[in-house]
Amino acid sequence: MALGCTRRSVLHVGGLAFAGLTLPDLGRLRAESRTGRPKSVIMIWLRGGASHLDSFDMKPDAPAEIRGEFRPISTNVPGIQICEHLPLQAGIMDKLAVLRGIRSNDLGDHTPHYILTGFPDRGKRPVFGSVVSYLRPPSNGLSPYVSLMYKAPGLYDNEGPTYLGPAHRPFVPKSQGLANLTPAKGVSAARLSDRRQLLDQFDDVCREVDGSGAMAALDANTQRAFDMLGSSRVRDAFDLSKESPAARERYGSFCESFLMARRLVEAGVAVVTCKVGDWDTHEKNFIDHKAQLPHLDRGFHALISDLYDRGLHKDVAVVMWGEFGRSPKISRGDGRDHWPEAGAAVVAGGGFQVGQAIGETDAHGGRAKGKPYTPSNILANLYRHLGIEPADTLPDHNNRPMHILDDREPVREL
Repeated sequence: MALGCTRRSVLHVGGLAFAGLTLPDLGRLRAESRTGRPKSVIMIWLRGGASHLDSFDMKPDAPAEIRGEFRPISTNVPGIQICEHLPLQAGIMDKLAVLRGIRSNDLGDHTPHYILTGFPDRGKRPVFGSVVSYLRPPSNGLSPYVSLMYKAPGLYDNEGPTYLGPAHRPFVPKSQGLANLTPAKGVSAARLSDRRQLLDQFDDVCREVDGSGAMAALDANTQRAFDMLGSSRVRDAFDLSKESPAARERYGSFCESFLMARRLVEAGVAVVTCKVGDWDTHEKNFIDHKAQLPHLDRGFHALISDLYDRGLHKDVAVVMWGEFGRSPKISRGDGRDHWPEAGAAVVAGGGFQVGQAIGETDAHGGRAKGKPYTPSNILANLYRHLGIEPADTLPDHNNRPMHILDDREPVREL
């Protein structure tokens, strides 16, 4: 059973099952219970590990070889300072929560598996979006999980569903081609229906010879493809030309995926992942951060402002983070190396308690004071925002129950 194992919960879930409600139904009802619209999460990956010391956890009183060349500025929340190259975010700090001292994986490699799964071991657990796809199947023609991380042909498997099956991979519009969402010329709705009937007949034969489970996954993907093909709402959600030039200018080309993400969650997509910039600054740390931080500041400010202006800030949660932080001591003259001991994340929306800095690092920004939070703790908050209990279990390849998260303690301050 996927829920807690008390006698009361067994009876409760049994009654729900008798009424025709499944675990995915429970997740959907939890997520929609407060406002009537589905909840969503936008996850932004700062690939390479942006420097926490040069953005959200500055140490102006540290020695020069630690503090670097950027200056901190005050925000609109007294007592919280961030980098001078993030003035727009400084002006909306009351809408943000900064988490400092996040402990990441010891591998120190450039994959986002820990922040996507909550587990430090790569490739063994399904990513956040796949879990949500499994528990919240689509009801609006849109895939529940869309990845905007990749540009063809650069799709690499950081967002694997593992034992949940290929039906719960993300839809990747840039690699699969948005043109695939438009029926070929001369293909009417009636012809699409005919094709579906023909495919159904073919599947009846295939099911008799396929015992591996692959056909079931193919069926789910095919069904989703037909639903997407037949929905103008789906195509519109991916069409940035529907936005005004002024709106696109506010986000900028560097953060164009943030605008797409906003459109997708507004349309009802549950999870959207984005990747922006290259923050692997072993050399030229300050040159690269100075070039990228203003663009990130502009796009992130536009996204959060839009969510508030459109009344989506309680329904849509946003997290922006890298796979780790950067080393306190500047190396090679102007670089910072990988540093899993401490990093930073920014959380917004989701009805969370914002306008605060959570956690504190030592004088050099090297380690958290006290027990550090990990990506798993932040994911616990995000799962609960979507109405999913991290203690629930899902069957692995051998049908063994696996907890969604092992470390299920949420960030209490949020």
